[in-house]
Amino acid sequence: MDPVPALKEPLQRPLKSVLGPATAKVMAEHLGLHTVGDLLHHYPRRYEERGQLTHLADLPMDEHVTVVAQVAEARLHSFASAKAPRGKGQRLEVTITDGSGRLQLVFFGSGVHKPHKDLLPGTRAMFSGKVSVFNRRLQLAHPAYELLRADSEESVESWAGALIPLYPATAKLESWKIAKAVQTVLPDARDAVDPLPDSLREGRGLVSLPEALLKIHRPHTKADIADARARLKWDEAFVLQVALARRRHADAQLPAVPRRPAPDGLLTAFDARLPFTLTEGQRKVSREIFDDLATDHPMHRLLQGEVGSGKTLVALRAMLAVVDAGGQAALLAPTEVLAQQHHRSVVEMMGDLAEGGMLGGSDHGTKVVLLTGSMGTAARRHALLDLVTGEAGIVIGTHALIEDKVQFHDLGLVVVDEQHRFGVEQRDALRGKGKQPPHLLVMTATPIPRTVAMTVFGDLETSVLDQLPAGRSPIASHVVPAADKPHFLARAWERVREEVEGGHQAYVVCPRIGDDADEPGGSGKGGRKKSAEDEAEKRPPLAVLEVAEQLAKGPLSGLSVEVLHGRMHPDDKDAVMRRFAAGDIDVLVATTVIEVGVNVPNATAMVIMDADRFGVSQLHQLRGRVGRGSAPGLCLLVSEMPEASPARQRLAAVATTLDGFELSRIDLEQRREGDVLGQAQSGARTSLRVLAVIEDEEVIAEAREEAVAVVTADPELGAYPGLRTALDALLDEEREQYLEKG
Repeated sequence: MDPVPALKEPLQRPLKSVLGPATAKVMAEHLGLHTVGDLLHHYPRRYEERGQLTHLADLPMDEHVTVVAQVAEARLHSFASAKAPRGKGQRLEVTITDGSGRLQLVFFGSGVHKPHKDLLPGTRAMFSGKVSVFNRRLQLAHPAYELLRADSEESVESWAGALIPLYPATAKLESWKIAKAVQTVLPDARDAVDPLPDSLREGRGLVSLPEALLKIHRPHTKADIADARARLKWDEAFVLQVALARRRHADAQLPAVPRRPAPDGLLTAFDARLPFTLTEGQRKVSREIFDDLATDHPMHRLLQGEVGSGKTLVALRAMLAVVDAGGQAALLAPTEVLAQQHHRSVVEMMGDLAEGGMLGGSDHGTKVVLLTGSMGTAARRHALLDLVTGEAGIVIGTHALIEDKVQFHDLGLVVVDEQHRFGVEQRDALRGKGKQPPHLLVMTATPIPRTVAMTVFGDLETSVLDQLPAGRSPIASHVVPAADKPHFLARAWERVREEVEGGHQAYVVCPRIGDDADEPGGSGKGGRKKSAEDEAEKRPPLAVLEVAEQLAKGPLSGLSVEVLHGRMHPDDKDAVMRRFAAGDIDVLVATTVIEVGVNVPNATAMVIMDADRFGVSQLHQLRGRVGRGSAPGLCLLVSEMPEASPARQRLAAVATTLDGFELSRIDLEQRREGDVLGQAQSGARTSLRVLAVIEDEEVIAEAREEAVAVVTADPELGAYPGLRTALDALLDEEREQYLEKG
C-alpha cells in the first residue's frame, strides 16, 4: 500500500481530540501517551483468559493488580469512628475467590453503597487495586471493579473464552479504562503506515502493521498474540537499527584528520620501556584502533573489556599515537577520584616520557596535565595554558574539560571512561572543541552482551578485550551467609587478618556512608522503596563509618583501618588512596567509590557487606579491584538474605563465574531492559515494548543486517516513506538530538 500523507493523520491525532480530556490528561502525564499512535503502541502486558482466573494465591505485595474472581460473600459492618461517633460508620467486607485462593476487599464510608448493591454473592467481576496486608491477610482496599456481564453483542461462549488484555496501568488509570480507550481508537489502526519494506515483511512472513495492532489488542487466539508480537518486535528492532545505521553512515561522511604515529616517536619509545609484552588481544584491539585513527573520518569505537584486561594501556597507546601525529588527546573520567587515579597511573606508566618540555624530560616526551573542578586557580590557569599552546599532549580530567573556557591547540582523540555515567551532551560539547570532529574511543568496564551493545551503542564499532594479562591471578569468590552461619562471618575476618599478616591489604565495601539521614536514596521515590525493603530485612544497609569502627575495635583490632567515601574532601580522599597504595593502611573500609580504576596490586582480599544490595555488574566491578598482582585474590560476599531468595541466587552466580559477559547476561535477565537502555539513552523515550534484548538476539542481529542494507542503498530512505514516518516518531526531538550528538 502506498502511504499517502492522508494515511498518516489518524495515528498522529492527539488523544484529547478522541478521548475525554480527563483521561487524555492522565495518559499524557502518567503513561507518556499523547497521540492515537502512542496509545496503539501501548501493548497489553499479558492476557487474562476469562475462563481461567488469576491465581489469588500468587498476588505480589504492593503492586497494582487486576484479578478476575467471583464474590463468595459480602458483609456490611457498622462501627464507631471519629467521623461517625455513634456507630454510624460503615465498612463493607467482600470475600472473593478464584477457586485457588481467597481475597478480602474492603470499602468504607459512603463508598459502600454501590458495591453493596453490585457485588452480590456469585457475581463475577474484574477487580483492580493495590495489594496490602491487614491482620496478616491480603486485601484490596477500595478496589475499582467492573462486573463481567455477557454483553448483548457477545455470546456467552465466545465471551468466556475471550482473552482480556491487561495493560501496564497506574493508580490513576486502571487497565480496563485503558482497554476502553484502546477500543475507541482501534479502528484507526487500519490506517497505520507500515514501516517495514514490503520485501522484508514478505520475505520473513510477517503480518502487516494494521493486522499486528488489531491482533495484539483484540486477539481471538494465542496464535494471534504470537503473530502480533513477532511482527512488532521486528518494528522495534528494525527502526532502531535503521536510526543507528543512518548515524554510522552520516559519521562516515564527516571529515577527520587522519592520525598516523611517527615511526620512531613517542609510541615506539613507550613500547620499548614496557616491562611486559602486550597480550594477543591487546595487540589485535590496538591494530583496530590504529587503522581507524589513520582514516579521514572520525573513529567511533567502543572498547569493552574485563576488569583488569588492560583497557587503560590500550587507550594510552592510542593517545600516544595521536600525540605522535601532532594532535592532542583527552581522557574524560566520570569523577575527580578517577581522573586523579588515571592521571597518576598514566604518568607512572610513561615515566620521563610524561615530562616533555621539562628539564630531565625525554626528547620524545609530552606533558600530561590534570584538569578537575576542585583545582586551585593558579594550577588551573597553568593547565589551560598548556592545552591552548599544545604544550600538553595529553589531558586527563572530569567534565571540567568541557567548560567553555577550555581551548585545545588541536584535539585529535577523545577517550571517554565508563560511558554510562557520562551524558551525551558532554561528549558532544567536547567533540565541538576539535577543529574537525576528533576521533572517539569509549571505554566500558561493565562487559555488555553483544546484542545489548548493538542496541545501546549501535553507532559504535566494538572491540573486546577478553584475555587477562599474564601474571594476573584468579580471584576466588565465596558467599558468606551471615544469618544462617554466623561463624562463617567470624572466619571471614580471620581470613582478612591472615592476608594482612602475609603482607597484603584488604578492602571492606559497604552500601552506605552512615553519619546522617540524607543518604542518597533516603528521600523521595527511592526512600519509599528503601523502606519497604528495609522492613523486609529489618534494618538499613550497613554503613562505612559504623562498620569501620566495629572492625577496628573488634575482629581487626591492631590493624590500621581507614575509611574512604564520596562525601570526603577530594584532597582527603586522595591522601587516603595514596596511603593505601603505599601500603600504610591495612584495611580500607569504603563505599563503591573504589568501584572503578583503583589499582593497588598489593590488595588481595575484599569483603562486600550486604552484597545483596549491589547489582551483579557492580559486584563484578568491585571484585576486579583485588588479585591485580601476582598473589591470588579473595572476594567474600556477605549477605543475610535467606538461601532460597533471588538475591542469594544472584550472589551465587557472581561467586561461580568470573566471566563478566556471562554475568551481565544474568544481570539483564533479572532486570528489565528498560533500565539498561534508559541508562544509556539519556532517559529518552526508547523503552522497548516487546523486544527483550537478551531473548531476541537473533532478531536484533538480523534487523541490523537488513537496516545496513537499506541505508547503504538509500541513505535518505526516499523509497520508504512508511519507514521515515516511523523514524520521525521514534526520534521525537529529544531523541533526534540524542542521536545527533551520540
